Amino acid sequence: MPRGGPSASWLDRWYETAAPELLDREDVSADRKQAVLRGLNRLNRAVFAYGTFIRWTLAEVADLPAPRVLELGAGHGELSRRLLDRHPRALVTASDIEPEAVGRLRSGPLGRHPRATVDLLDATGINAADNSYDVAVFTQSLHHLPPRAVPAVLSEGARVARTLLVVDAWRTPLMFGLIPLLLVTAGWPASHDGIISMRKMYGPRALHALAARCAEPLDVRVRLGFPGYLVLTARRPG
Repeated sequence: MPRGGPSASWLDRWYETAAPELLDREDVSADRKQAVLRGLNRLNRAVFAYGTFIRWTLAEVADLPAPRVLELGAGHGELSRRLLDRHPRALVTASDIEPEAVGRLRSGPLGRHPRATVDLLDATGINAADNSYDVAVFTQSLHHLPPRAVPAVLSEGARVARTLLVVDAWRTPLMFGLIPLLLVTAGWPASHDGIISMRKMYGPRALHALAARCAEPLDVRVRLGFPGYLVLTARRPG
C-alpha cells in the first residue's frame, strides 16, 4: 500500500521513502535515540504542539468528569505529564513498546504521580480489556509503522478505548519548508528523522483503505488540523 493511498500518483510514490529513521534502527545507540526525542520535544514546545494535542484529546472526553486516557508510544512522556496538569481528575496511562523508555518513565515524575500509570504496551496488540479507556491517543508515531501494522493499531485502539485519536503530520512536500525550523529548534539528529518522517507520513486515502482491512468495521474520520496535522479518529460503530 503506497502511503499516499491506492491511487497515489507516480510523483507521490517517488516522494515516499523506505529509509529507516534513527529511532527505528537497531544499530543506533540509546543515547543517539534520546537525542532525537529531546529534539522532538524542543520542537513541540516551540510550536505549541502539546497544547494542540491536549485540546484535541480532551475534546473527545469533554462529557466525562474523570476521563481515562491511554497514551500509546509515550516516549519521553511529556504529553502525558501535561495532560495530568491540564485536567485535575484525568487518569492517564503512559505506555511505550520500548522497555528502556518505560523504565525511564517509571523512574520519573509519571512513576510517582497518583493519577498516572506507566505500562509496557504494543499499540498493535494492546494488553487491556475492551473499553478500558475513554480515549487512546497516538501522536507523531503512526508513520513509523509499516502499512501491514496500521489496521491492527486502529482495531486495537478502538477496542480498548471509546475513541482512538491519531495525530501525525499531513502528507505533503510543502512540509519541507519546515526544515530550517527543525534544524534550529530540534538539532541534527531529530532533523534527520524529521525529513524522513515527512516522506513516510500516511495520507487520508491510505488510512481509509487500511481501515477497510480491519477485522471489524470502524467509523474512521480523517481531517486536516491546523497548522499541518493529520487528525484521525476511530470508533466502533454504535
